[in-house]
Amino acid sequence: MRKIIIIFLVCLLFFSMECQSSPQSKAEGKKMAKGNKQTEVTREPAVAGAFYPGDPVQLSRMIAEFFNRAKKEEVSGEIVGLISPHAGYVYSGQVAAYAYKLLEGLNFDVVVVIAPSHTLPFSGSSVFNGAFYQTPLGKIEVDKSLAKKIAEKNSDVSLSEKGHTLGGSREEHSLEVQLPFLQIVLGDFKLVPIVMGDQDWESCEALANSLAEALKDKNALILASSDLSHFHPYDQAVKLDNTVIEDVSAFDPERLFDDLSVGKCEACGGGPMIAVMLTSKALGADRSKVLNYANSGDVTGDHSGVVGYMSAVFFNSGNKPKQKKVEEGKVGIDSGLSEKEKMVLKDIAEKTIDCKVKGKPLPEFKVDSEVLKEKRGAFVTIEKHGNLRGCIGYIEAIKPLFITIQEMAEAAALKDPRFPPVTEDELEDLEIEISVLTPLKKIKEIEEIEVGKHGLYMKRGYYSGLLLPQVATDYGWDKETFLKQTCHKAGMGFDCWKDDQTEIYVFSADIF
Repeated sequence: MRKIIIIFLVCLLFFSMECQSSPQSKAEGKKMAKGNKQTEVTREPAVAGAFYPGDPVQLSRMIAEFFNRAKKEEVSGEIVGLISPHAGYVYSGQVAAYAYKLLEGLNFDVVVVIAPSHTLPFSGSSVFNGAFYQTPLGKIEVDKSLAKKIAEKNSDVSLSEKGHTLGGSREEHSLEVQLPFLQIVLGDFKLVPIVMGDQDWESCEALANSLAEALKDKNALILASSDLSHFHPYDQAVKLDNTVIEDVSAFDPERLFDDLSVGKCEACGGGPMIAVMLTSKALGADRSKVLNYANSGDVTGDHSGVVGYMSAVFFNSGNKPKQKKVEEGKVGIDSGLSEKEKMVLKDIAEKTIDCKVKGKPLPEFKVDSEVLKEKRGAFVTIEKHGNLRGCIGYIEAIKPLFITIQEMAEAAALKDPRFPPVTEDELEDLEIEISVLTPLKKIKEIEEIEVGKHGLYMKRGYYSGLLLPQVATDYGWDKETFLKQTCHKAGMGFDCWKDDQTEIYVFSADIF
């Protein structure tokens, strides 16, 4: 699994190797509750007086001065997401002000802030399980019901204090430093604070999918906290940072991930940026704009080793409607299977999983339908609480359909390498979906692809990958995104579909 290249040791107040929080804030930080139960805990400020003024009057005055010097960029559309830097205010505060100035006069039901973990390594993404985040400007209420909803959407996202509380010798600063700006420009608002421990593509996508589903009916703002390159000479830093600027300007999260992965650029919050870009697209944003860029050398005059800062916005220009899932029953095709035949296949899948998990012998399945004895490709998908729990199938017609369903049900439950085997105590929580496939058809032009009807299968040399028709509609993907995601599934890079050597096949499915 490829990891984003991240500099975990910096993103601190420039020229300070370590910033100590006050004894009181550290003591308060240790009061966080353990486990996944949400509590009434307040996360006290950890870097007030270090990254930004601890006195509320001085803090308000500093932010007001940043706003006065920032030009309000023209954004003709609904703002969905932002990127803002998180260094000490004297270095990155002016760049951040260009993002926050766009929010003047606006209101949001909730603000979701996504930040990287510099202090504590952990898996997945951590949604704060407390009740408040506090800064010198006052307490911000956490939207606990929404936080819980986001965490329930994917097993990679959990309610936790990880990344929010004491980690190592200091507490995380990257989320906290965004909050005074939000308090000044928005006043009262509810917050969902999220810290990412992993920043691989799967973690970015898992968090984005959870957010897109949970926020689809909300007037929400999502914000990524990130600095760019660290401690390179000025000219080299500008070159590295321009790659990020180009990728963000192109609104291309896949290309940004690839560029970060191979070292063409750096960003300690690359994962949060990608997650916000993916979520913004899913919520209807179709445009991006980089608002401001600078580095610490522009402030200090020392160009020997600098840190880069960027602010950006993602918005719906009004030319593209917000994406909505395809209505139930609109995906795939009707293959001619009768309701009785579908019930037989469902029964086979359910009994196979139940018996195999419990270690019992399978009953003999009596199948009278000649249709179910025909050789057909099929997949069995298992979900638990709306999250994928296993999915395996035959692409081509190798065995009689009823035998294919029996074998793939067992494989999805016990042999999917992405998941541990299903256990007996999970059986009551599982949902089973069957996809009976049509034969593969090789295409010459991508115009032949119909999202909502077709699944995709790509092949080049030893690499191959498949996505079922319902995957694109579940995530609200357009055709190009569907192509890119199938490329990624095949392990060939997001743009492999443009390569003449890549074979692209379409198929459809009867999904029930």
